Amino acid sequence: METQTIELKSNTIEHPVFAEIRERKSRRAYLPTPVSGETIKSLFEAARWAPSSSNEQPWAYLYATKDQPELWEKIFDSLMEGNKFWAREAPLLVVSMVRKNFLKNDKPNGSARFDLGAANAFLSLQATHLGLNVHQMGGFEKEKIIRNLNIPDTHEPVVVLAIGYPGTPEQLAEPFKTRETAPRERFTQEFFVMNNTF
Repeated sequence: METQTIELKSNTIEHPVFAEIRERKSRRAYLPTPVSGETIKSLFEAARWAPSSSNEQPWAYLYATKDQPELWEKIFDSLMEGNKFWAREAPLLVVSMVRKNFLKNDKPNGSARFDLGAANAFLSLQATHLGLNVHQMGGFEKEKIIRNLNIPDTHEPVVVLAIGYPGTPEQLAEPFKTRETAPRERFTQEFFVMNNTF
């Protein structure tokens, strides 16, 4: 099965997609250039218009720039060590969260994480359009970030985003330098698209 899986991967885009999908990559090298307030608003505006179940829009974002060192450090402090090696250069860190229950009836929202994923995807494509890089990280200590940021029980942190203008692979130590230059690889459609029953 492993050999078969490898054969169903490709690093070429095989069908037409728009430029931001072709160019988006989760890089780890960042320039120290600050991300302006207006640009940050543009990123969250893109997230704002993502689709969601019952139009609930269950996402929430808490961000910090390097010129807010105390708040930035509270987010950075929660990252796993492997992410800290390179994320320390990102000028903007964002905690993406879900509101766990529906506003309309306070029942658990089973689609909340899916909807947040859509919002983060919109944000990432807008970032690519603006020449920025977004690297999403699941590698953080959930309890620590909840503590550090006083996140209420109504919300759950899901992914931390490192955002900034892309640097060069030479800035990075190994193994991150090698990972930075590796081609993007995806399963081909034959692996995950069906036009019949299982």
